[in-house]
Amino acid sequence: MKLIIGLGNIGEKYHLTRHNVGFIVLDEYANRNNLDFKFDSKLEALIAETRINNEKVIFAKPTTYVNLSGNAVSKIMNFYKIELNDVLVIYDDIDLDVGFLRVREKNGHGGHNGVRDIINHLKTRNFKRIRIGIGKDDSKELNHHVLGRFSKQETEKLKPAVLDSLDVIDMFVEGVYFKDIMTKFNTKNI
Repeated sequence: MKLIIGLGNIGEKYHLTRHNVGFIVLDEYANRNNLDFKFDSKLEALIAETRINNEKVIFAKPTTYVNLSGNAVSKIMNFYKIELNDVLVIYDDIDLDVGFLRVREKNGHGGHNGVRDIINHLKTRNFKRIRIGIGKDDSKELNHHVLGRFSKQETEKLKPAVLDSLDVIDMFVEGVYFKDIMTKFNTKNI
């Protein structure tokens, strides 16, 4: 069983904001694969379940807001009895230019409070992740930047990263050696 988690904030106010890149990827995956997310209050998440090549796959969008994602992630993992090695987290990264993508097997939180919360709840930083660049804007306060919407030009730059993320998800679910996935996608932006 695999767990794919996209980080973001719930509500129309946050829809398509930079901090919601994880939700954007999962929504695109769901649209392409006819998946429906349903709210599960005990897991504090919107959940979609499917089977891909006889592998059960859980897609989750925590409803706890980005910075408190760890509680929902740990609840989902415990409920479904999912091993850490079978978890993939997708989130925004201000240290990457808009549309750049980095795939990692483990990493620190890089200042991302949602990832910090996941690390604190899981007691490890050794989980797989997709980081999608949202860029920086030093003329704005950080919270205004990450909660802001992408410009039309930025949206175009973001599209290839979203599509690559869908491919990463498929390869992860298929059991492709993760270092091979990293090599394929991390060299695209070099």
